[in-house]
Amino acid sequence: MSFCPKRLTSLLHKARSLLGLATTASSAATAASLSSFSSSSSSAAAAAMEDLQKMKTRVCIIGSGPAGHTAAIYAARAELKPILFEGWMANDIAPGGQLTTTTDVENFPGFPEGILGMELMDRCRNQSLRFGTQIFTETVTKVDFSAHPFKVFTDSKAVVADAVIVATGAVAKRLSFSGSGDGPNGFWNRGISACAVCDGAAPIFRNKPLAVIGGGDSAMEEANFLTKYGSKVYIIHRRDTFRASKIMQNRATSNPKIEVLWNSVVEEAYGEGERGVLGGLKVKNVVTGEVSDLKVSGLFFAIGHEPATKFLDGQLELDSDGYVVTKPGTTHTSVRGVFAAGDVQDKKYRQAVSAAGTGCMAALDAEHYLQEIGSQGGKSD
Repeated sequence: MSFCPKRLTSLLHKARSLLGLATTASSAATAASLSSFSSSSSSAAAAAMEDLQKMKTRVCIIGSGPAGHTAAIYAARAELKPILFEGWMANDIAPGGQLTTTTDVENFPGFPEGILGMELMDRCRNQSLRFGTQIFTETVTKVDFSAHPFKVFTDSKAVVADAVIVATGAVAKRLSFSGSGDGPNGFWNRGISACAVCDGAAPIFRNKPLAVIGGGDSAMEEANFLTKYGSKVYIIHRRDTFRASKIMQNRATSNPKIEVLWNSVVEEAYGEGERGVLGGLKVKNVVTGEVSDLKVSGLFFAIGHEPATKFLDGQLELDSDGYVVTKPGTTHTSVRGVFAAGDVQDKKYRQAVSAAGTGCMAALDAEHYLQEIGSQGGKSD
Protein backbone atom coordinates (compact mmCIF):
# COMPACT_ATOMS: atom_id res chain seq x y z
CA MET A 1 0.00 0.00 0.00
CA SER A 2 1.36 3.40 -0.95
CA PHE A 3 1.81 6.06 1.75
CA CYS A 4 -0.87 8.82 1.65
CA PRO A 5 -0.47 11.73 4.10
CA LYS A 6 -4.01 13.03 3.58
CA ARG A 7 -5.55 9.62 4.32
CA LEU A 8 -3.39 9.21 7.45
CA THR A 9 -4.43 12.66 8.75
CA SER A 10 -8.09 11.77 8.23
CA LEU A 11 -7.70 8.50 10.16
CA LEU A 12 -6.01 10.28 13.07
CA HIS A 13 -8.84 12.84 13.30
CA LYS A 14 -11.40 10.01 13.40
CA ALA A 15 -9.43 8.17 16.11
CA ARG A 16 -9.22 11.31 18.24
CA SER A 17 -12.98 11.84 17.90
CA LEU A 18 -13.68 8.25 18.94
CA LEU A 19 -11.33 8.54 21.95
CA GLY A 20 -12.99 11.80 22.94
CA LEU A 21 -16.42 10.19 22.84
CA ALA A 22 -15.20 7.23 24.91
CA THR A 23 -13.54 9.52 27.45
CA THR A 24 -16.66 11.68 27.70
CA ALA A 25 -18.82 8.61 28.18
CA SER A 26 -16.41 7.22 30.79
CA SER A 27 -16.30 10.56 32.65
CA ALA A 28 -20.06 10.81 32.57
CA ALA A 29 -20.37 7.28 33.97
CA THR A 30 -17.80 8.04 36.69
CA ALA A 31 -19.55 11.27 37.62
CA ALA A 32 -22.88 9.47 37.75
CA SER A 33 -21.33 6.75 39.94
CA LEU A 34 -19.77 9.31 42.31
CA SER A 35 -23.02 11.25 42.41
CA SER A 36 -24.89 8.05 43.22
CA PHE A 37 -22.33 7.14 45.92
CA SER A 38 -22.44 10.63 47.42
CA SER A 39 -26.22 10.58 47.35
CA SER A 40 -26.37 7.15 48.99
CA SER A 41 -23.78 8.21 51.61
CA SER A 42 -25.73 11.36 52.38
CA SER A 43 -28.92 9.33 52.54
CA ALA A 44 -27.28 6.85 54.91
CA ALA A 45 -26.01 9.67 57.12
CA ALA A 46 -29.42 11.31 57.07
CA ALA A 47 -31.08 8.00 57.89
CA ALA A 48 -28.66 7.47 60.78
CA MET A 49 -29.51 10.94 62.09
CA GLU A 50 -33.20 10.15 61.74
CA ASP A 51 -32.70 7.00 63.85
CA LEU A 52 -31.38 9.03 66.79
CA GLN A 53 -33.72 9.60 69.69
CA LYS A 54 -34.52 13.30 69.69
CA MET A 55 -34.77 15.20 72.96
CA LYS A 56 -35.04 18.82 74.02
CA THR A 57 -33.84 20.49 77.20
CA ARG A 58 -33.05 23.90 78.54
CA VAL A 59 -29.69 22.75 79.93
CA CYS A 60 -27.53 19.86 78.73
CA ILE A 61 -24.57 18.93 80.94
CA ILE A 62 -21.67 16.96 79.48
CA GLY A 63 -19.61 15.25 82.18
CA SER A 64 -20.19 13.51 85.49
CA GLY A 65 -17.47 14.56 87.92
CA PRO A 66 -17.95 16.96 90.83
CA ALA A 67 -18.40 19.87 88.40
CA GLY A 68 -21.01 18.14 86.28
CA HIS A 69 -23.09 16.85 89.17
CA THR A 70 -22.93 20.12 91.10
CA ALA A 71 -24.14 21.91 87.98
CA ALA A 72 -26.93 19.32 87.66
CA ILE A 73 -28.03 19.74 91.28
CA TYR A 74 -28.23 23.52 90.97
CA ALA A 75 -29.91 23.42 87.55
CA ALA A 76 -32.44 20.81 88.67
CA ARG A 77 -33.30 22.74 91.82
CA ALA A 78 -33.90 25.77 89.59
CA GLU A 79 -36.44 23.61 87.69
CA LEU A 80 -34.43 23.69 84.49
CA LYS A 81 -34.87 19.90 84.09
CA PRO A 82 -31.30 19.24 82.93
CA ILE A 83 -30.10 16.30 80.88
CA LEU A 84 -26.67 14.98 81.89
CA PHE A 85 -24.48 12.67 79.83
CA GLU A 86 -22.12 10.90 82.20
CA GLY A 87 -20.14 9.08 79.53
CA TRP A 88 -19.32 5.43 79.18
CA MET A 89 -15.60 4.83 79.78
CA ALA A 90 -14.90 8.17 78.13
CA ASN A 91 -11.11 8.66 78.11
CA ASP A 92 -10.93 5.20 79.74
CA ILE A 93 -12.52 6.53 82.94
CA ALA A 94 -15.79 5.29 84.44
CA PRO A 95 -18.81 7.58 84.89
CA GLY A 96 -18.00 9.85 87.82
CA GLY A 97 -14.66 11.07 86.53
CA GLN A 98 -11.19 10.83 88.00
CA LEU A 99 -12.42 10.42 91.57
CA THR A 100 -13.61 6.95 90.62
CA THR A 101 -9.94 5.98 90.16
CA THR A 102 -8.94 7.05 93.69
CA THR A 103 -9.40 5.34 97.02
CA ASP A 104 -9.68 7.56 100.10
CA VAL A 105 -10.67 11.19 99.56
CA GLU A 106 -9.76 13.10 102.71
CA ASN A 107 -9.88 16.73 101.58
CA PHE A 108 -13.53 17.05 100.51
CA PRO A 109 -15.48 18.98 103.16
CA GLY A 110 -18.11 17.14 105.18
CA PHE A 111 -16.32 13.81 105.48
CA PRO A 112 -14.02 14.02 108.54
CA GLU A 113 -13.16 10.33 108.30
CA GLY A 114 -12.63 10.50 104.54
CA ILE A 115 -14.70 8.79 101.85
CA LEU A 116 -13.94 6.49 98.94
CA GLY A 117 -13.84 8.30 95.61
CA MET A 118 -16.40 5.97 94.02
CA GLU A 119 -18.77 6.37 96.97
CA LEU A 120 -18.49 10.17 96.85
CA MET A 121 -19.43 10.21 93.18
CA ASP A 122 -22.29 7.76 93.75
CA ARG A 123 -23.67 10.17 96.34
CA CYS A 124 -23.31 13.10 93.93
CA ARG A 125 -25.13 11.11 91.24
CA ASN A 126 -27.97 10.18 93.58
CA GLN A 127 -28.33 13.81 94.61
CA SER A 128 -28.57 14.85 90.97
CA LEU A 129 -31.27 12.23 90.39
CA ARG A 130 -33.16 13.25 93.50
CA PHE A 131 -33.85 16.71 92.11
CA GLY A 132 -34.91 15.50 88.68
CA THR A 133 -31.82 15.34 86.49
CA GLN A 134 -32.11 12.90 83.58
CA ILE A 135 -28.83 10.97 83.46
CA PHE A 136 -27.73 8.93 80.46
CA THR A 137 -24.71 6.64 80.53
CA GLU A 138 -23.59 7.63 77.05
CA THR A 139 -20.59 9.48 75.67
CA VAL A 140 -21.08 12.68 73.70
CA THR A 141 -19.40 12.22 70.32
CA LYS A 142 -19.98 15.63 68.76
CA VAL A 143 -21.66 18.98 69.27
CA ASP A 144 -22.97 21.76 67.07
CA PHE A 145 -22.56 25.21 68.61
CA SER A 146 -22.81 27.06 65.28
CA ALA A 147 -26.42 28.13 65.84
CA HIS A 148 -28.92 28.44 68.67
CA PRO A 149 -30.41 26.22 70.01
CA PHE A 150 -27.35 24.01 70.34
CA LYS A 151 -27.15 20.35 69.37
CA VAL A 152 -25.45 17.58 71.34
CA PHE A 153 -25.03 14.08 69.89
CA THR A 154 -24.29 10.61 71.25
CA ASP A 155 -24.45 7.37 69.30
CA SER A 156 -28.16 7.06 70.04
CA LYS A 157 -29.44 10.54 70.93
CA ALA A 158 -29.66 14.02 69.46
CA VAL A 159 -30.37 16.67 72.08
CA VAL A 160 -31.43 20.22 71.32
CA ALA A 161 -30.45 22.50 74.21
CA ASP A 162 -30.86 26.17 74.99
CA ALA A 163 -27.68 26.10 77.09
CA VAL A 164 -24.79 23.63 77.42
CA ILE A 165 -22.38 23.08 80.30
CA VAL A 166 -19.12 21.34 79.37
CA ALA A 167 -17.65 19.53 82.39
CA THR A 168 -15.66 16.73 80.80
CA GLY A 169 -12.55 17.12 82.96
CA ALA A 170 -8.91 16.43 82.25
CA VAL A 171 -7.04 13.16 82.56
CA ALA A 172 -3.70 12.99 84.33
CA LYS A 173 -1.00 11.62 82.05
CA ARG A 174 0.55 8.40 83.32
CA LEU A 175 3.67 6.47 82.40
CA SER A 176 3.57 2.79 81.59
CA PHE A 177 6.17 0.45 83.04
CA SER A 178 6.16 -2.77 85.00
CA GLY A 179 4.15 -2.27 88.20
CA SER A 180 2.65 1.10 87.21
CA GLY A 181 -0.84 -0.13 86.42
CA ASP A 182 -3.91 -0.79 88.52
CA GLY A 183 -4.06 -4.55 87.94
CA PRO A 184 -3.11 -7.23 90.47
CA ASN A 185 0.60 -6.66 89.82
CA GLY A 186 0.41 -2.88 89.74
CA PHE A 187 0.66 -0.25 92.47
CA TRP A 188 -1.67 2.43 91.14
CA ASN A 189 -3.53 3.81 94.20
CA ARG A 190 -1.30 1.60 96.35
CA GLY A 191 1.66 3.94 96.36
CA ILE A 192 1.49 5.39 92.84
CA SER A 193 -0.61 8.51 92.21
CA ALA A 194 -0.92 11.46 89.83
CA CYS A 195 -1.94 14.04 92.42
CA ALA A 196 0.35 14.90 95.32
CA VAL A 197 -2.04 17.52 96.68
CA CYS A 198 -4.88 14.96 96.69
CA ASP A 199 -2.99 12.00 98.14
CA GLY A 200 0.29 13.22 99.60
CA ALA A 201 -0.96 13.53 103.18
CA ALA A 202 -2.17 9.92 103.30
CA PRO A 203 -0.73 7.84 106.18
CA ILE A 204 1.15 5.47 103.83
CA PHE A 205 3.32 8.40 102.70
CA ARG A 206 4.04 10.08 106.00
CA ASN A 207 7.69 10.07 107.07
CA LYS A 208 8.58 7.86 104.12
CA PRO A 209 10.85 8.48 101.11
CA LEU A 210 8.84 9.58 98.06
CA ALA A 211 9.51 10.26 94.38
CA VAL A 212 8.10 12.59 91.73
CA ILE A 213 8.50 12.11 87.98
CA GLY A 214 8.61 15.27 85.88
CA GLY A 215 10.58 18.38 85.05
CA GLY A 216 8.03 21.18 84.81
CA ASP A 217 6.50 23.61 87.28
CA SER A 218 3.98 21.01 88.44
CA ALA A 219 6.74 18.57 89.34
CA MET A 220 8.63 21.23 91.30
CA GLU A 221 5.47 22.30 93.12
CA GLU A 222 4.45 18.75 93.98
CA ALA A 223 7.94 17.84 95.19
CA ASN A 224 7.99 20.84 97.51
CA PHE A 225 4.51 20.01 98.76
CA LEU A 226 5.50 16.41 99.52
CA THR A 227 8.41 17.51 101.72
CA LYS A 228 5.77 18.41 104.33
CA TYR A 229 4.96 14.72 104.73
CA GLY A 230 7.78 12.58 103.32
CA SER A 231 11.16 12.04 104.92
CA LYS A 232 12.85 12.68 101.56
CA VAL A 233 11.65 13.46 98.04
CA TYR A 234 13.40 12.43 94.84
CA ILE A 235 12.68 14.20 91.55
CA ILE A 236 13.28 11.77 88.70
CA HIS A 237 13.87 13.53 85.39
CA ARG A 238 14.88 12.01 82.06
CA ARG A 239 17.00 15.00 80.99
CA ASP A 240 19.87 16.97 82.54
CA THR A 241 17.89 20.22 82.77
CA PHE A 242 14.41 21.17 83.96
CA ARG A 243 11.87 22.93 81.77
CA ALA A 244 10.31 24.50 84.87
CA SER A 245 10.57 28.24 85.49
CA LYS A 246 13.75 29.37 87.24
CA ILE A 247 11.95 30.39 90.41
CA MET A 248 10.29 26.99 90.72
CA GLN A 249 13.57 25.21 90.00
CA ASN A 250 15.32 27.20 92.71
CA ARG A 251 12.65 26.40 95.26
CA ALA A 252 13.03 22.70 94.59
CA THR A 253 16.80 22.44 94.32
CA SER A 254 17.37 24.58 97.41
CA ASN A 255 15.09 22.41 99.55
CA PRO A 256 17.31 20.15 101.68
CA LYS A 257 14.76 17.33 101.58
CA ILE A 258 14.76 17.17 97.75
CA GLU A 259 17.29 15.25 95.66
CA VAL A 260 17.28 15.28 91.85
CA LEU A 261 18.06 12.15 89.84
CA TRP A 262 19.07 13.54 86.44
CA ASN A 263 18.97 11.62 83.14
CA SER A 264 16.86 8.93 84.77
CA VAL A 265 13.71 6.93 84.03
CA VAL A 266 11.73 4.43 86.06
CA GLU A 267 11.79 0.93 84.60
CA GLU A 268 9.91 -0.97 87.30
CA ALA A 269 7.91 -0.55 90.49
CA TYR A 270 7.92 -3.36 93.04
CA GLY A 271 6.17 -4.12 96.29
CA GLU A 272 7.13 -4.30 99.90
CA GLY A 273 6.73 -7.76 101.42
CA GLU A 274 3.14 -9.00 101.59
CA ARG A 275 1.58 -5.59 102.24
CA GLY A 276 0.68 -5.09 98.61
CA VAL A 277 1.93 -1.49 98.55
CA LEU A 278 4.79 0.18 96.73
CA GLY A 279 8.19 -0.64 98.14
CA GLY A 280 10.61 0.76 95.63
CA LEU A 281 11.65 1.50 92.05
CA LYS A 282 14.20 0.31 89.53
CA VAL A 283 15.68 3.48 88.06
CA LYS A 284 17.80 3.54 84.92
CA ASN A 285 20.33 6.21 84.06
CA VAL A 286 19.79 6.84 80.35
CA VAL A 287 23.38 8.03 79.85
CA THR A 288 25.32 5.23 81.55
CA GLY A 289 22.67 2.50 81.31
CA GLU A 290 23.14 1.69 84.99
CA VAL A 291 20.03 0.47 86.85
CA SER A 292 19.80 1.27 90.56
CA ASP A 293 17.37 0.42 93.32
CA LEU A 294 15.45 3.29 94.92
CA LYS A 295 13.49 2.53 98.08
CA VAL A 296 10.37 4.72 98.14
CA SER A 297 6.84 4.31 99.48
CA GLY A 298 5.24 6.73 97.05
CA LEU A 299 5.60 7.72 93.40
CA PHE A 300 3.78 10.69 91.90
CA PHE A 301 3.42 11.38 88.19
CA ALA A 302 3.69 15.11 87.46
CA ILE A 303 3.91 15.06 83.68
CA GLY A 304 0.78 17.02 82.84
CA HIS A 305 -2.91 16.53 82.10
CA GLU A 306 -4.92 16.17 78.91
CA PRO A 307 -8.25 18.01 78.89
CA ALA A 308 -11.17 16.14 77.32
CA THR A 309 -11.95 18.65 74.58
CA LYS A 310 -11.37 16.79 71.31
CA PHE A 311 -15.08 16.17 70.80
CA LEU A 312 -15.62 19.95 70.64
CA ASP A 313 -13.86 19.95 67.27
CA GLY A 314 -12.57 23.51 67.63
CA GLN A 315 -15.99 25.06 68.25
CA LEU A 316 -14.89 26.68 71.53
CA GLU A 317 -11.77 28.75 72.11
CA LEU A 318 -9.05 26.62 73.71
CA ASP A 319 -5.70 27.65 75.14
CA SER A 320 -2.37 26.29 73.91
CA ASP A 321 -2.75 23.20 76.14
CA GLY A 322 -6.26 22.39 74.96
CA TYR A 323 -8.21 23.73 77.96
CA VAL A 324 -11.46 25.62 77.39
CA VAL A 325 -10.95 29.37 77.79
CA THR A 326 -13.49 31.04 80.09
CA LYS A 327 -13.97 34.71 80.80
CA PRO A 328 -12.27 35.61 84.11
CA GLY A 329 -14.54 35.25 87.11
CA THR A 330 -17.21 33.37 85.13
CA THR A 331 -17.80 30.08 83.31
CA HIS A 332 -18.71 31.81 80.03
CA THR A 333 -16.89 30.41 76.99
CA SER A 334 -16.31 31.95 73.57
CA VAL A 335 -19.83 30.89 72.53
CA ARG A 336 -22.69 32.67 74.26
CA GLY A 337 -24.86 30.10 76.03
CA VAL A 338 -22.11 27.51 76.38
CA PHE A 339 -20.37 27.27 79.76
CA ALA A 340 -17.40 25.28 81.06
CA ALA A 341 -16.74 24.00 84.57
CA GLY A 342 -14.22 21.83 86.38
CA ASP A 343 -10.84 20.61 85.22
CA VAL A 344 -11.69 21.05 81.53
CA GLN A 345 -11.11 24.78 82.09
CA ASP A 346 -8.85 24.68 85.18
CA LYS A 347 -5.20 23.82 84.71
CA LYS A 348 -4.09 25.32 88.02
CA TYR A 349 -6.08 23.94 90.96
CA ARG A 350 -7.58 20.67 89.63
CA GLN A 351 -9.29 19.74 92.89
CA ALA A 352 -12.67 18.09 93.44
CA VAL A 353 -13.91 20.91 95.64
CA SER A 354 -12.83 23.66 93.22
CA ALA A 355 -14.45 21.72 90.37
CA ALA A 356 -17.69 21.55 92.35
CA GLY A 357 -17.51 25.32 92.91
CA THR A 358 -17.25 26.03 89.19
CA GLY A 359 -20.10 23.59 88.56
CA CYS A 360 -22.27 25.77 90.80
CA MET A 361 -21.09 28.86 88.91
CA ALA A 362 -21.89 27.29 85.54
CA ALA A 363 -25.45 26.39 86.58
CA LEU A 364 -26.07 29.91 87.88
CA ASP A 365 -24.53 31.46 84.76
CA ALA A 366 -26.73 29.22 82.59
CA GLU A 367 -29.85 30.12 84.59
CA HIS A 368 -29.14 33.83 84.18
CA TYR A 369 -28.50 33.36 80.47
CA LEU A 370 -31.80 31.53 80.01
CA GLN A 371 -33.59 34.34 81.79
CA GLU A 372 -31.96 36.81 79.41
CA ILE A 373 -33.09 34.99 76.29
CA GLY A 374 -36.55 34.39 77.75
CA SER A 375 -36.57 30.63 77.45
CA GLN A 376 -36.84 29.70 81.10
CA GLY A 377 -40.61 29.49 80.94
CA GLY A 378 -40.50 26.83 78.20
CA LYS A 379 -41.04 23.14 78.72
CA SER A 380 -38.64 20.32 77.98
CA ASP A 381 -39.91 17.53 75.76
